[in-house]
Amino acid sequence: MEFSWRLYHLHVFELCVSILMVVSCKCNPISMKGSTAASSPFPSDFLFGTASSSYQFEGAFLTDGKGLNNWDVFTHDKPGSIMDGSNGDIAVDQYHRYPEDLHLMKDMGVNAYRFSISWARILPQGRFGNISQTGVEHYNKFIHALLNLGIQPFVTLTHYDIPQELEERYGAWLSPGVQEDFKHYADICFKSFGDRVRYWATFNEPNVVAIHGYRLGIYPPLRCSGLYGNCSSGDSETEPFIAAHNMILSHAAAVDIYRTKYQKTQRGSIGIVMNAIWYEPISNSLEDKLAAERAQSFFMNWFLDPIIHGKYPKEVQEIIGNDLPVFTEYDLEKLKSGLDFIGINHYTSFYAKDCIFSTCEGTGASKTEGFVSRTAKKDGIYIGEPTEVDWLYVYPPGLEKTVTYIKERYNNTPMFITENGYGQMEKSNSTNDDFLNDFKRVDYMRRYLKALATTIRKGADVRGYFAWSLLDNFEWLYGYTTRFGLFHVDYANLNRTPKLSAAWFRHFLAKHKAKSFTARA
Repeated sequence: MEFSWRLYHLHVFELCVSILMVVSCKCNPISMKGSTAASSPFPSDFLFGTASSSYQFEGAFLTDGKGLNNWDVFTHDKPGSIMDGSNGDIAVDQYHRYPEDLHLMKDMGVNAYRFSISWARILPQGRFGNISQTGVEHYNKFIHALLNLGIQPFVTLTHYDIPQELEERYGAWLSPGVQEDFKHYADICFKSFGDRVRYWATFNEPNVVAIHGYRLGIYPPLRCSGLYGNCSSGDSETEPFIAAHNMILSHAAAVDIYRTKYQKTQRGSIGIVMNAIWYEPISNSLEDKLAAERAQSFFMNWFLDPIIHGKYPKEVQEIIGNDLPVFTEYDLEKLKSGLDFIGINHYTSFYAKDCIFSTCEGTGASKTEGFVSRTAKKDGIYIGEPTEVDWLYVYPPGLEKTVTYIKERYNNTPMFITENGYGQMEKSNSTNDDFLNDFKRVDYMRRYLKALATTIRKGADVRGYFAWSLLDNFEWLYGYTTRFGLFHVDYANLNRTPKLSAAWFRHFLAKHKAKSFTARA
């Protein structure tokens, strides 16, 4: 009866959404009144889903033979690093509770689910140990259950987590040896699951891994130097580029093996997911316009240019110079495999200010960040409405501009919005009703989906949208203090309860008639 009661809540919230759409134009989902699938800007086979990651959702710490990963070690061994002192040992326990979660998605009407595989659950010691057949069987059952409900699996190979064995053995992303490990892992995943998985992403946000792990030193392996932080080891001026280089070549190795061994028979596609922030020039000056372009090159193009064009952006080459790793002829041959799609995780936007011809204070003015300062304010006014999350500002034009930028720079390579969402912070006086009646999340989704529809009408080849996230979960350095879910999670008992946004999304999807998918014969 428990599950039926939750469905009852979802229907009640759906009724509330219908009432709100009558009394408030703000809650009208992209002027959907009278809309049909035929008039929708979204193609009939468009993927509408929710997103997650293994460390943030699964829990099951060391269960069924899983090995330690870098985030296991970081959250256990570095007290004070996570805002509430928590970890992902249990997370939202999707490892055990996935049948319930998949039915929540089915009832909401999504046709795709983006999740990541835990590398250490498949290979507890990387290529230096055996494959965990228990881990393989778990994901086989998970994928089978998704397809039985008409939900397409969209699989990320690594979402920040990596077996700790590789960090301890040779320094993980700082060593070329990691390329062989990633290739070995990818091969196992393609062989084990590829007959049912049509969409593979090699990495989630490798740009964030490089910046947070090797420049700022706030993510594992906690490496930094100088003005960037107080780390026990590292070099913020060089190591981010070394780590990035090895991630780019690991991507190329995985794509190469997919293309040569699996793609023809499995008929899937493979890409990479980047964190994408839109940067507006803080003024109309040429200097600030060039700074906004440098901001993109040192944040996103740094990865995409080598994968798609075979070379680093010219701004990065000119500024970093000899500290930038060089691609060999062998590397360039592998990079020709490229990718089939670009995943875009977009939440927010900032202003970019030039620090070459202007004086800047604090981080951002350095060589390793392209001499660009990032700020959310211009003349005392925020770029978009601030939220309770300190880095998130509501600026829907940023999504449209990001998609257009990627479309023009990368020849309209197919794109997926692989994450987009709105966060709320836990406060001492927060109540469940504060989280369940998430009007601001509804408004955020409505406005960002409207911006996405505009880009599609203008010719951008966008093929899917994934809301972050299905459930409230472990939000990295914020722990469980930040809630991004369409469903509220009571962390005392892990009960899931739909928020207003879940009902709104269900209504939206019903209007657009998202197409269900089934397992291939």
